[in-house]
Amino acid sequence: MEKVEYLVNKLDLKPHPEGGYFSEYYRSDEIIKCQPERFTGEHVYATSIYYLLQQDNVSMFHRLKQDELWHHYTGSSVTIHIFHPEGGYQQQTLGCSFEDELAEYQILVPQNVWFAAEVKDKTHFSLVGCTTAPGFDFSDWELADTEDLVRQHPEHLCLIKRIMGTY
Repeated sequence: MEKVEYLVNKLDLKPHPEGGYFSEYYRSDEIIKCQPERFTGEHVYATSIYYLLQQDNVSMFHRLKQDELWHHYTGSSVTIHIFHPEGGYQQQTLGCSFEDELAEYQILVPQNVWFAAEVKDKTHFSLVGCTTAPGFDFSDWELADTEDLVRQHPEHLCLIKRIMGTY
């Protein structure tokens, strides 16, 4: 796909461990001197990345120790699946198409929720941005264990296994 190759090269995107491609766009210079106890190591105030999903790429279920704000730039809308700690499930659509009335230009994914994302139009791609504060560090990122997630949310077995690539 020509547009995907162009974006991968222009934005220097690399494979992400949860799926898709990313590159860091911004990392603040200042370090938080007194950060919440849930974090280990030094953290900067904020970071932002470009994140690209194409056709059947998914962002597998994972969680972060900080809130993450997703912004849509171009391409297909993105479906974001969220499992809240108290047991609730939420599906949100990130996009900027006038044809997709459910789509929001930005979506906030709260800290400590299991969430995943996938391109809504499986024939297309999507370029989004993700911003975190405090800034992202891979020590804040946890990939879900499929069997644990199924035990917590058995009513969503098919979704979990499809997203995690085990179905």
